[in-house]
Amino acid sequence: MNTESADPQATMIRDLPVSEKPRERLKMLGPGQLNNSELIAILLRVGSTGENVVNLATRSISTFSGLAGLSRASYAEMCALRGISDAKACQLLAAFELGRRVASLMPEDRAVIKTASDVHNLLGAEMSVESQERL
Repeated sequence: MNTESADPQATMIRDLPVSEKPRERLKMLGPGQLNNSELIAILLRVGSTGENVVNLATRSISTFSGLAGLSRASYAEMCALRGISDAKACQLLAAFELGRRVASLMPEDRAVIKTASDVHNLLGAEMSVESQERL
């Protein structure tokens, strides 16, 4: 998605072709076809002055070293980001918590862990961003 331009107005979501707007892409293709930035952008709804919502979402994910890091960020850490208001931080925290709750309700979808390699396959990517292993 090309949202970079010298003209700040050109980067606004409303100015993008329908095929590049996150909500429209979700409607047309389903949520599984959107990248993490597009999904977070839908939750955030709007960007901030000089930055469209997809760029704000991408920067937020990058600041916390990925989606897993963003999902662990506190309210205060989120609010410290330029462009993340009280309401946006609350929306993200609520969405991540709902995701955790849904995951805990579906035991039939949980991975079966029998070996150390099963643990690595399940948690390796998430734990690789940690400075110390936690389980």
